[in-house]
Amino acid sequence: MNNPASMQDMVKHAFANMRGRLTPQAPLGPRTWFRVGGAAEWLFQPADAEDLAGVLQRLSPELPITALGACSNVIIRDGGLEGVVVRMARGFADITVEADGIIAGCACLDATVAEHAAQAGLSGLEFLAGIPGSIGGAVRMNAGAYGSDIANVLDWAEIITRDGSLIRLDNAALRFGYRRSGLPEGAFVIRARLRGTPANAQDVANRIAEVRAARELSQPVRARTGGSTFRNPDAETSARKAWELIDAAGCRGLRHGDAQVSEKHCNFLINLGNATATDLEELGEDVRTRVAQNSGVSLHWEIKRLGKTEASPK
Repeated sequence: MNNPASMQDMVKHAFANMRGRLTPQAPLGPRTWFRVGGAAEWLFQPADAEDLAGVLQRLSPELPITALGACSNVIIRDGGLEGVVVRMARGFADITVEADGIIAGCACLDATVAEHAAQAGLSGLEFLAGIPGSIGGAVRMNAGAYGSDIANVLDWAEIITRDGSLIRLDNAALRFGYRRSGLPEGAFVIRARLRGTPANAQDVANRIAEVRAARELSQPVRARTGGSTFRNPDAETSARKAWELIDAAGCRGLRHGDAQVSEKHCNFLINLGNATATDLEELGEDVRTRVAQNSGVSLHWEIKRLGKTEASPK
């Protein structure tokens, strides 16, 4: 949008009857797990699905819009995000337990859903305890760990499309692949139903404890990080996982300023304290280059990188 006055008019019209909160120039860095990044031109926190749908129906297609969840698997670039950033919170955090599954709002943390499943004596969702982030993001990227992923357990997801329509999509319609889904462009996940199998509650709780212990042992969970940086190559490309390729290329502990490849798990980047988004992204690109030179394998980012690299001049 090159005309600030025109954008102001669009925003004023779209949000005239909202019930949520709209904040101009909202800092996003403190909301991300890396603790880096610029501001959102406008940050909208809708009250509920109806509130979001109403705004989308009035919002000009010309206005850029970005969905953010728990910000656990994202680098917000230092120049921030143009247009409207939508972040779902309390109005999207309901959990309903059923006999053979759970319906969870998009803002529910994955680990919280795993805990509810354990309390209800439902197995099959323990892997969620090992995935940082929220259900909306998990559906969007088909998050997975410890032998399972969302595609294995999802019955349906409700979404709101860019024009404000509410649609329910079944598993097949989402066209899941490795760390991706076929969600329509600009769609927002609102809630999802995840299948579980009745089981002994203590057995499920024990399995969750095992997942958490394994994660604590192998990953830098107490650092400023963002989950796995790169997707594992497919079997036809390489038999080795991303971390093995990174390690073989000599990147364990590699630093750019305060951005570092974790020494504990080298498919994780960490912010040692004062890293910028640029530091983290440049470090990741350096790792990709070194891996390609060493093994011939091109690693692909799993972490989402969003926004402008530099702030606009004042």
